Amino acid sequence: MTTRPNRRTLRGLSSLAAGGILVLGLSALLVGMAAVPPAAPRSDARSDSARSLLPSFLGRSGNLRSILATPEQVAVNPVMRVLLAPVHNLAPGIRLLGVTAPDGDQVNFLGLIPFRAKEGARLGGYNIGFWPGESGRKTRSALPEGFIEVTRANEATPVSKRFRLADFLTHDQQDVWPKYLVLQPRLLDKLELIGEALEHAGLSSRLHVMSGFRTPQYNAKGVGPKGGRAKDSQHMYGDAADVFVDADGNGVMDDLDGDGRTTLADAQLLERIAERVEAAHPDLVGGLGLYRATSAHGPFVHVDARGYRARW
Repeated sequence: MTTRPNRRTLRGLSSLAAGGILVLGLSALLVGMAAVPPAAPRSDARSDSARSLLPSFLGRSGNLRSILATPEQVAVNPVMRVLLAPVHNLAPGIRLLGVTAPDGDQVNFLGLIPFRAKEGARLGGYNIGFWPGESGRKTRSALPEGFIEVTRANEATPVSKRFRLADFLTHDQQDVWPKYLVLQPRLLDKLELIGEALEHAGLSSRLHVMSGFRTPQYNAKGVGPKGGRAKDSQHMYGDAADVFVDADGNGVMDDLDGDGRTTLADAQLLERIAERVEAAHPDLVGGLGLYRATSAHGPFVHVDARGYRARW
């Protein structure tokens, strides 16, 4: 005789079945969740945009490591605004950009003090002088956009792979801090390309900057036949450097041609390398000047990126 289950029994079985299905369902869900890898963190779209734009600001050499601009320059440049979006404070000063160069080097943002902040011949306690264009005189070079404030704490800041802020400071007013510097990225790029070309030639790429930026008041001290400085020197615009190769750090040009001596021929070799760089990168055209040794210094080469060819 078969006994039919009553309603209470049927309800109990139904509950057990439902519970079993629920347990099985949860088990399957948990197994499925374990099999799915965790979601990748969402990328910051602004950082990605900045990273994609960065190479165009690292120069032809790819070796620039600082981006220089006044707040006004950033405001009118849409590409720069995107690049500098991670930098929340564009006021004068030195800050990390937040993205790195392809080789992992940090890239800095150098917020410039606008040129208009100069009061007469001075900026703070630092004596600068006057550019020819401030008097209304027509010159080939525009007035600088602004100044980098350099302190004892930040003078070692890299502006490119081979150079630091301190390399380009004017040589007077040794005890006055902060100092102020004008520096053009195109000059840095040209020097870096010369460094790369030296390495490709099997030579040291340690370029020593004998003279970088010159304030107008300092430049004026050497104007004339005895000093040999131009009244409207590119050094005043942060666009020129007198350089020589100095791998051993002895303060004079190395023996580049291997003849056992340091002579004008070594500077000529450096000049020829600079010529090849300019031929390969005509957008960095500028001045090249060859200088003999004197009792005060060894031979050296003047390099600038003034925008037109000049030789002496």
